[in-house]
Amino acid sequence: MTKHIFITGGVVSSLGKGITAASVAMLLKSRGYRVAMQKLDPYLNVDPGTMSPYQHGEVYVTEDGAETDLDLGHYERFAGITCSKASNYTTGRIYSSVIHREREGGYLGGTVQVIPHITNEIKAAIASMHSDDVDIAITEIGGTAGDIESLPFLEAIRQFHHEFGENNSLFMHLTLVPFIKAAGELKTKPSQQSVGILRGIGIVPHILVCRCEIPMQEDHQQKLALFCNVRRENVIEELDVKNSIYEVPLDLARQGVDTCILRLLNLPERESDLTKWKTMLETVLHPKNGTVEIAVVGKYIALRDAYKSIYEALSHAGIANSVKVKFRPLEAEELDKGALDELFSGVNGILVPGGFGDRGVPGKITAVRYAREHGIPFFGICLGMQCAVIEFARNVCGMESANSTEFDPRSEYPVIDLMESQKTITAKGGTMRLGAYPCVLRPGTRAAEAYRAGEIRERHRHRYEFNTKYRNELEKAGLVISGTSPDGKLVEMVELKDHPWFVACQFHPEFKSTPLKAHPLFTGLIRAALAYRG
Repeated sequence: MTKHIFITGGVVSSLGKGITAASVAMLLKSRGYRVAMQKLDPYLNVDPGTMSPYQHGEVYVTEDGAETDLDLGHYERFAGITCSKASNYTTGRIYSSVIHREREGGYLGGTVQVIPHITNEIKAAIASMHSDDVDIAITEIGGTAGDIESLPFLEAIRQFHHEFGENNSLFMHLTLVPFIKAAGELKTKPSQQSVGILRGIGIVPHILVCRCEIPMQEDHQQKLALFCNVRRENVIEELDVKNSIYEVPLDLARQGVDTCILRLLNLPERESDLTKWKTMLETVLHPKNGTVEIAVVGKYIALRDAYKSIYEALSHAGIANSVKVKFRPLEAEELDKGALDELFSGVNGILVPGGFGDRGVPGKITAVRYAREHGIPFFGICLGMQCAVIEFARNVCGMESANSTEFDPRSEYPVIDLMESQKTITAKGGTMRLGAYPCVLRPGTRAAEAYRAGEIRERHRHRYEFNTKYRNELEKAGLVISGTSPDGKLVEMVELKDHPWFVACQFHPEFKSTPLKAHPLFTGLIRAALAYRG
């Protein structure tokens, strides 16, 4: 039987439920348990695919092509879990299923209500994690206890726990114990009230995880245990980490959170093996090769979470090269104002990530040209590759008006064009080229050298692509096509031969990077940045 852990949040949002859930999964996996993970989001969008990165952060894409919450990135990076469409449900997706079934007469004329129909659909989503290959399923509930939109999800997990029984599921509540600077003390009252909200709807947390700026004293934990009806040993402190989020699992392990979980679920307390994680963390804390600085030229720089997986993948590559990676976020529109030597002074590499729309594109193209002409290691991803192709066509091939039809539908040289399969599509949500596709690498290229393979699979999220009409002309001018679809019709990777490191790809390699196994393209960029620094 698959057992369940439900993780809720209280007091305020952005406490780090995703990182906590991912850390718990990693600890349970280190004890030999097979773990699956899931995020239930209360918003009405069917998925975050049509949401602005400023609203929601990055859209994380799974192997099977689901556009999901960025917390799924934490799940995969920390725990090495492969997520899927079953790993992220929203209120919009739940209601869409119920309404579609009602329109088909699936409820036999009955009145459709939040209870039982919506809650039953949520429980079915949770039960979709059941498998002979899953010992423990962890479900994170988005939002904060007390939010109106979260109530159907909380009621559903209450029912699920009641039906599943004790020792088969448990509730973990992540809450805030704020430090009041003027009073010089921590306050437990907000956490007590948050637990009170849950108890008011029938949920009594088994484990309380307390986020705090400074260490709690024993009397704080005793008070929380007493007033929240939680055993003292199940009150866990989660201090702000000083150096890396990858310290969180070890802090939780030190307090025995995984032991608490296994006892509550009546599962054997197997030996834990955290050797690889500790070795990785040692490299994070004490890199041997100093620091390199990478400029990230993006459209959504103001919100760091918009490029969450990019920053993480760069850090992972730093671990692989035993170097600390420092980020220099640059708003693409700032590059239009000039002063490039000042903006890029001292950087050891330039990365241009993905995005949609024409805002900031001229700045991205400027960054590509600067990297190409100054011999600075460069990596372009998705729109970053498209900008690299446009820049090369304009400034090397003499196609001055070269562009993407996304930005100029009447371009004289549409070197980037809408994919054929997209030309009849009008709906926006979930209609792009999404998920993992194979890519064949050209022998002798930097791409093949980095991957050490002839064929790879990477995740995509785009509508526009390299226009093969211009392939021969661009190749004659020196652009190397280093990766294509197996049938050769889609260009997946380009690079420049006489350059320290100039590589760009149409897919999103950042989604497959982990701290224990950095992605080879990011590793190649940082290795080149080290050489450039030297």
